[in-house]
Amino acid sequence: MQNLLDPTELHAALEDVHRAGMPGVFAEVRDGAQVWRGAAGVADLATGRPVSTNMRHRVGSISKTFTAAAVLQQAESGLIGLDTPIGHYLPELVPGQRGDAITVRMLINHTSGLPDYLPYAYPSLKTFPLLADTTPESITDNRMTRFHPTELIGMGIAAPAPGRPGDTPGVYSNTNYLLLCQLLEEVTGLAAEQCITENVIERAGLRDTTLPSGPEIDEPHALHYEAWFGMIDPPRDFSVYDMSWVGPAASLISTVADLNRFFGLLLAGEIVAPSSLAEMQRTVPVVSFEGKVIDYGLGLHKTQVPGCGTFWGHDGSAWGSGALSMTSADGTRQMSVAVNLQRWNRLGSSGKPQPHPLDGAIAAFHRMALGDGSADVRRVHR
Repeated sequence: MQNLLDPTELHAALEDVHRAGMPGVFAEVRDGAQVWRGAAGVADLATGRPVSTNMRHRVGSISKTFTAAAVLQQAESGLIGLDTPIGHYLPELVPGQRGDAITVRMLINHTSGLPDYLPYAYPSLKTFPLLADTTPESITDNRMTRFHPTELIGMGIAAPAPGRPGDTPGVYSNTNYLLLCQLLEEVTGLAAEQCITENVIERAGLRDTTLPSGPEIDEPHALHYEAWFGMIDPPRDFSVYDMSWVGPAASLISTVADLNRFFGLLLAGEIVAPSSLAEMQRTVPVVSFEGKVIDYGLGLHKTQVPGCGTFWGHDGSAWGSGALSMTSADGTRQMSVAVNLQRWNRLGSSGKPQPHPLDGAIAAFHRMALGDGSADVRRVHR
């Protein structure tokens, strides 16, 4: 059963995340008409400038829900068929039998069998997901690199496939969503950024959400500290970064308030039609970048939270920034949270990320924010 918001407990839980090692963390939690916003820690380790709840933040793959919504809107208008092969629309990008076998739906729910292009675009990450054999040099080297989306898609198409089109579990891949952005451009005649902005961001009335045109975050923001599993020590700020390496499918800049507004409207059937929302909520098993099997729909994760019920949303990560937005199935409880350090877990002798105090502190805040008022959770924060 969900509990009403307790500002004291929520703030204590957020402070625990900061004390566990997160430079800065900020969040908005909603329960019906009740709204709580909180922040803990710093936006800049050098100056001690504090984080605040209205800061802009790179929210990474939460952008994929926006992209998926834009595609579903075009499906409603008849310009896109979810079960039409992508080769019908983009034969030069996905040619031959593969283009005939991979449908638009398979791209959106990551069952296309296309691998991610990142290990091929960033040479020092070429062994990913074998983390111990990676090095972080490419993250720095490509800070101002301008990639063309078709170049990145070509890398993904040419790489060894992790599975066959339609097989489950699917494999999470940015290649899928760069193709969806190209699909939007093909059927609408608009740049994907413009299509998503006009049809999703502006439709939702999000005043503080943008797809960037340059490497800067123009409004007040926290610095984004990347550790790459302890190989960048001390963690380095990557808040100024050319985001063409992921394009519109993972470059969104937003606020925790805007994220809650967006997911609330989406799940109320006000961004896409109820029939399209039902399609978005048809899930399949997908292997995430972290190697976990998740329930993934068309741009939406489904998560069962013990004691709290079913939640829908998405998480996201860019270099140094992380975010998570979740909304209960009935739309009453919402949490959006942003952090400014990523990949803090150092690798052990096995080459796998080792536990860190941040893991438990973040999980405890999530449970508190999503309505788990059990005594054992509350005691963590006292």
